This record gives sequence, C-alpha cells and structure tokens, in this order.
Amino acid sequence: MKVYLIGVGMGNPDLLTVQAVKALESCQLLVGSRRMLDCFGDSSAQKVEAATPEKIAKVLAEHQELERAAVLLSGDCGFYSAGSSLRRMAEWAELEYLPGISSLQYFCAKLKISWEDVRVVSLHGRDGDLIQTVRENPRTFVLTGGANTVEHLCAWLDQEGLGQVEVHVGEDLSYPNERISCGQARTRKNRSFSPLSVMLVTNSSFRRRKIPLTHGIPDHRFLRGEVPMTKEEVRAVSVAKLGLEQGWTVWDVGAGTGSVSVEIARVLRGGTVYAVERNPEAIRLLEQNRMRFELDNLKIVEGLAPGALKDLPTPQGVFIGGSSGGISPIIRLAVDKNPWVRLVVNAITLETVGAVLDTFNELGIAGQDIVQVTVAEGKIVGGSHMMIGQNPIYILSGGGPGRGI
Repeated sequence: MKVYLIGVGMGNPDLLTVQAVKALESCQLLVGSRRMLDCFGDSSAQKVEAATPEKIAKVLAEHQELERAAVLLSGDCGFYSAGSSLRRMAEWAELEYLPGISSLQYFCAKLKISWEDVRVVSLHGRDGDLIQTVRENPRTFVLTGGANTVEHLCAWLDQEGLGQVEVHVGEDLSYPNERISCGQARTRKNRSFSPLSVMLVTNSSFRRRKIPLTHGIPDHRFLRGEVPMTKEEVRAVSVAKLGLEQGWTVWDVGAGTGSVSVEIARVLRGGTVYAVERNPEAIRLLEQNRMRFELDNLKIVEGLAPGALKDLPTPQGVFIGGSSGGISPIIRLAVDKNPWVRLVVNAITLETVGAVLDTFNELGIAGQDIVQVTVAEGKIVGGSHMMIGQNPIYILSGGGPGRGI
C-alpha cells in the first residue's frame, strides 16, 4: 500500500502544492481529522476520520487491500505533526511525505516578516518553556491548543511579569473568517479567541540568559528560612550523578527549599522538573526561589510522596532528598512508571542507606554506586583559618538509560 503523508496547510485547499493535488487524485482513501476531511468534500475517495497517530495507523492497517491512501496532516507534515509517529507505526506501508505550508510560514507571511530567527514553542496538548523562551528571544511563535488557549497563555505571560510583550494572534488562518490582531499580553488575557489560533510574541526587552555549562549556585543565593537545604557541594555531586539529558522529566522528591530543583531546571533544556514537598513553609520558599531564578520549567507539587507522585508524568530521572521514611515505595513507584529511570538518593543515616540498597537489589537496579561526601568549610577563627566539617552524606545512584535493571 502506498501512503502519502500530505501537509495540507491550514485547511484551505488553495494552499495545496500541485504535487499534493496529483497525489490526492490517485487515492482511494483519505484519513484525517474532521476539519481536514471537510476540505475535500468533492473527492470521491472513501473518508475515515482519525486524528491521533494510533487511530490513523489502525485505519490504514484495516484498509491494506487498497493501492493508495492519503493521510491529511495540518500544516506541514514535518512540523509538529503525526508524521514522525506514523513512520514507526506503519512500517509495513510505503510512505511518502509531501510537505505543505506550516502555520508558522503562513502567519509570518501575513505579518510581512521573516521567520528564520523566530523561536518555536508548541503548547498544543503539551508543556513547553514558554516563559523562558519569551524572556530570552525577540520573537516566539506559539502553537496553542486544548487548555493552552490564547487568553490563558496571555494571562500566564502577565502573571510572570511579561504583560507588556506584544502578542500577534492569528485566528482561523486561511479560512473565510480569518482574523489577525495585535495587542499587549495584559490586554488580551480577558478576551476570547478561536480555538484554532496561533500566536507570535514580540519581546523588545528580551535578554539572553547566561546558562553555565555546569550547575553550581552558591548557597547564599537561595532563600531558605528555617527549611533544610542540600548544600552546594552535595548538590554538585548529586546532580552530576543524575546524568541529565535534554528533554527529561525529573522528580525532586522532598525538595525542601528547591535548591536541587533549581540547579537541575537551570541546565535542563527542553525538560521539566517536578519539585514535590509537603511542608507549607518549604512550598512558600520553593515558589520564591523559582521566581528568583525565573524558571518556568520548575513545577511545584504540594503533597506527601509517594501519593503525590502517582499522577505526575513519567520520569527519566528521580532525585530523593527526603522521604519521611517512605523511601522504598517512592523508588518502586518510579521504576513502575519507567523501568529505565535514573535514581539518585541522598542519605544521612546508615539505616536509610540500607533501605535504599535493599530496594535497589530487590528491583534489580543495575549500575549501583555509593559515594560518601564529607565537606569541610573554611572559617576564620581568631585570625586563623580553620576547616569546620559538615555531616557526611551518602549519595546512592543506579539505573538509567543504557544501564538497565
């Protein structure tokens, strides 16, 4: 079966390439969302509604007897479409990709601007680094969708101190009721926009954030109050043991003031850190430190683990700095969600070390490692420098991509 994956633009058939038109004329089956199918009402081909990659692949498999079929993909087949997933799900088919005009191209053309320097954030049914991207770039294109409506995102920008940025909104692009408007984020948060909208955010006051090549923030830069905090040198080793990779989801369980969460979030590009903490005072400090370091990829979860972890996204890395005695259930839950999760645990007592090792061994965690970190800090006493020792910390780690369990 020959399957064309066709980028049909925003939905107006006039935007189709000649190549796509010829391919569609030869197909016996069209598969896509209702909005896409409605654009080809004159086609004699059989039409089946399916929007997700899983449903599309199922429809194609049920019609393998046909010679040619087309999957209608909004915009361009290589721009946040189902195309990449279908390549894996329909390996039995002969796939051909026919590009279309993306909403980014179309909208920038309507605004009469070039788009080679525009940063792209997709929030269509997913999380993304919107706030940090807008802060650091002059122009950001945003794909909206689901709960992430234009008005919701403008309210978010205003809440994070970016209410002054200019927001161009394109509603129902390419359709007869197409509408393009512009205004500050703070003035747009109380308006209603079409669910079929995109945004271009212009920030004339952008500033590039200088991200260090490694983590390492001095302790005095954190707000901490009376809440315990993982010390600078211990953080350095603990975060290094996580072996972070771009795009990871990381849990920081027993986050305290959020010092480890902040260190991870600052260097974790394209990923998200979930700081889980039950102490109300710590929650307050967590939020203050999140704002202090301007980290929108740091999410705060109030609650006691492991219960508070059950509804969180599947992690690739988990740091456990505190567990209130429930460390084994936390590790088990993380491994249940992802057998290849990378685990790093800080322990002060030998009993905790024993409990972690027992759990690691029961679960068959590979690549187990234990490091004891003892730090002595220099202080001036009577005109002389003396080294004042801190409590030793055990850092246990194991598992992770390529390490297996």
